[in-house]
Amino acid sequence: MDNKKVTYDIIGIIHSPHKTIEGIPIQPNGAKGIKAEIELFDKYEKGLKDIEGFSHITVLYDFHKSKDYKLNVKPFLDNKKHGVFATRTPKRPNSIGVSVLKLNKVIKNILYVENVDILDNTPVIDIKPYVSKFDFVEDERNGWLEKSIDKSNKKKSDNRFK
Repeated sequence: MDNKKVTYDIIGIIHSPHKTIEGIPIQPNGAKGIKAEIELFDKYEKGLKDIEGFSHITVLYDFHKSKDYKLNVKPFLDNKKHGVFATRTPKRPNSIGVSVLKLNKVIKNILYVENVDILDNTPVIDIKPYVSKFDFVEDERNGWLEKSIDKSNKKKSDNRFK
């Protein structure tokens, strides 16, 4: 198969209190209570119909400050290198991030969210409702993260992935 390009339209921007990469919680579970706004561009506002009925949303976004990648990386929660696809590092071949955020309210084209681990002015690619019956998996395995997963709510970003 040829190496094809895929492009996405940016549908909005995240306005968060995280102004620099350093110090951002590495996952939403470490960002409890941190609020932000997702400003959807006006032409997408009608797409928000009925979203306020969901307590959480899954937000896909572009790690817009990530400029390159490595196939083996040392993630925040380990001192050993792992394959990029076995981590949640922002330095990926396709710099797509994903976070499940608490949805507090929607006013026009603005989503007021909480538990935000995302850099200010990050471009939004897509929003989907989080549905526990679809998205929650029981009896999961957490691979190499099993021994350090409980530390994720206290760990903050540093400059290793600039």
